[in-house]
Amino acid sequence: MYTVVTGAAGFIGSNIVKALNERGVTKIIAVDNLTKADKFKNLIDCEIADYIDKHDFIARIQAGHFDGEIDAIFHEGACSDTMETDGRYMMENNYRYSTILLDWCLDQEVQFIYASSAATYGASSVFKEERQYEGPLNVYGYSKFLFDQIVRQKLAQNPSSQVVGFRYFNVYGPRETHKGRMASVAFHNFNQFRAEGKVKLFEGSHGYENGGQMRDFVFVGDVAKVNLFFLDHPEKSGIFNLGSGRAQSFNDVAVAAANGCRQAKGDAPLSLSELRAQGLLEYIAFPEALKGKYQAFTQADLTRLRDAGYIAPMATVEEGVSQYIEWLNRNV
Repeated sequence: MYTVVTGAAGFIGSNIVKALNERGVTKIIAVDNLTKADKFKNLIDCEIADYIDKHDFIARIQAGHFDGEIDAIFHEGACSDTMETDGRYMMENNYRYSTILLDWCLDQEVQFIYASSAATYGASSVFKEERQYEGPLNVYGYSKFLFDQIVRQKLAQNPSSQVVGFRYFNVYGPRETHKGRMASVAFHNFNQFRAEGKVKLFEGSHGYENGGQMRDFVFVGDVAKVNLFFLDHPEKSGIFNLGSGRAQSFNDVAVAAANGCRQAKGDAPLSLSELRAQGLLEYIAFPEALKGKYQAFTQADLTRLRDAGYIAPMATVEEGVSQYIEWLNRNV
């Protein structure tokens, strides 16, 4: 039997493949679209049984080629560009593709674990997995939101196979280099500091309580662990927030990234005020293109995840970004 990971060459998908490898699982079918070929690098140190293009895979699923051969699908493949304006493409790629896989998994009684998004909450200040708090701000968020509604309908019918959706918050960590402008703030902070000797942040990065932005930043290592926890518990289904459970400022990320870069050169860590005073952190204007399409505050309510039995602690920004910068210094 095979385990399938869609979006396998992408950020979260490749981390799941690596996590499966680390527990001895190598009979993995990696599904992705390598039109942008650089993503292949995320799989160089991974062991898989086969690679299949995403269009070929869905055609073969519909033709019955994999009936009885798959025991679980991690569906991580999607267009995650929140600035994408081609709604037709977004809905076909994110929504329709997902519904085909969902129906097949339910028919075959295959575990289906998929990527939703905190973008489903839009401008809400409450982040609970309940319909009244949901209102996406862009078509990416809508594509994820609509599929979640379909999942809720299917779960209400009490399917015998597992269906689990994770509303990812701001995920950061290894294997996101290919994402370009959509990569995490931590990744961009690392590149800025290495190239220019300083970090640039948007105005308002100091903290929500002062009118700025605070986000729930979650380390990809924790994301992979949660995915595998549910793989090990096929009796558990539902839609769950997957964040750190805490809101931290972009300043916190910048300080951790800058100090990680400094540590690699043997320099002592500096406080936020010291970084600013020495010109190592500066603020730039908030882009007009993001206004009205940007979540200023996010903080995952992890009650439902904890109630499902996942009790391991989530890394803080200070812990996770420090570990990530060490990885970047070794690999980028």
